Amino acid sequence: MPIVTAMRTFLAAALLATAPAAIAQERVAPVTVIHAGHLLAVPGRPALGPSTIVIRGNRIESVSEGFRDGPAGARLIELRDQWVMPGLIDSHIHMGSSGEQLKDRIEGTTANREDAFVKGIRNAGLDLQAGFTTVRELGGYPPMSRALKRGIAEGVIEGPTIVMAARMVSVTGGHGDPRNGLRQEFAHVAEEDMTAVCDGPDDCRRATRKQIADGAEVIKFAATGGVGSNVAGGLGRQMTPEEMKAVVDTAHLWGRKVASHAHGLDGINAALEAGVDSIEHGTYGDSTSFALYKRTGAYYVPTLLAPQEINKAGQRGELTPASAAKAREVAGLAIKTLSAAYKSGVRIAFGTDTGVGRHGINGQEFALMTEAGIPPAVTLRMATIDAATLLGRADRIGTIEAGKDADIIAVDEDPVANIRTMERVSFVMRQGRVHKSGGQHVVPDAAIY
Repeated sequence: MPIVTAMRTFLAAALLATAPAAIAQERVAPVTVIHAGHLLAVPGRPALGPSTIVIRGNRIESVSEGFRDGPAGARLIELRDQWVMPGLIDSHIHMGSSGEQLKDRIEGTTANREDAFVKGIRNAGLDLQAGFTTVRELGGYPPMSRALKRGIAEGVIEGPTIVMAARMVSVTGGHGDPRNGLRQEFAHVAEEDMTAVCDGPDDCRRATRKQIADGAEVIKFAATGGVGSNVAGGLGRQMTPEEMKAVVDTAHLWGRKVASHAHGLDGINAALEAGVDSIEHGTYGDSTSFALYKRTGAYYVPTLLAPQEINKAGQRGELTPASAAKAREVAGLAIKTLSAAYKSGVRIAFGTDTGVGRHGINGQEFALMTEAGIPPAVTLRMATIDAATLLGRADRIGTIEAGKDADIIAVDEDPVANIRTMERVSFVMRQGRVHKSGGQHVVPDAAIY
């Protein structure tokens, strides 16, 4: 028998021999049954009474009324005294930053990329323990983000599902240029991170394509100045409308959504006119921008927690003078803008800009949103259904329904009656694996994967 024919015969036999085992493994996917005392299956709607959720592997198989027995051998999780809901989604996060401004600035010149990856592992665990089972990382070091995302997806690292943006596209000298604030003799070292810096429409198309090549699932660009960058240029528009349009059109051509960092009104409106899918921060938005949000269908991600946290850092002397002045400028205004936007009917998605503040306290955003006049039930919807829609993943996450990912959390009190209970999540399941129970961290069962 010729060698090639013999090899084909051997491979075919091997495939036939392993096929039954693979089928058997598929059939014995572990089954988990959750008895939920109060079920917020669709946040924003009234809670259901006693309910049973059946999970097979990492997907929800069924949801039914009452407490029912599951299949023989199923694991039972009793949450009869808990309020059970879908895993939370943070639409704006930075895994490589700790939120300790002075420490992050020092480590920016003393720590290696590997150190940042270790920090990212810690931060991912803190966010997951806070109940956030999916996050959109809007700017980071692409190799680290990819490795963290892959490690979490493979069950090697504990953390939320990551939707990553690679680096933030910015103009020279703008918010996001890595050379900002560096001594002249050190500035050339930062030029290796210049792939996202662009000038002019053609160059901004190039920068956008580069982020996609680096793994970006969503594109982020800086329409305006930012609080954290060491530039005294204020918070107004920094990119031209033509540059913004080039980024948006290129990203959409490649099937990516676009998030725009924008504080000043001129930058917000120009980004909305360019066709972005979301505005991040939106601090100085007014009736003109609210009309544009509604006309274009773009989401507003207010990130209320970030200005509070960074202003505290400024008061502690942890910021440069340029950043401290901008932090004082935005403190307090964000809540007022969100209140006006909500009353105007703007679509809003939950996001915290965690990384500016500490990881694991993301849930404090809910109370701030209620200060803006948004009912607690609506804030829960914004952190689940609305955020899932913004991310383009409403078919997989955001509600507890058959066929969706088994991303489920629970709290001890009715969050509609006491929204601050969202700061104390007691149970966390991501993709069918339990990571927290009874308020304590749980080492997940590897058999789910």
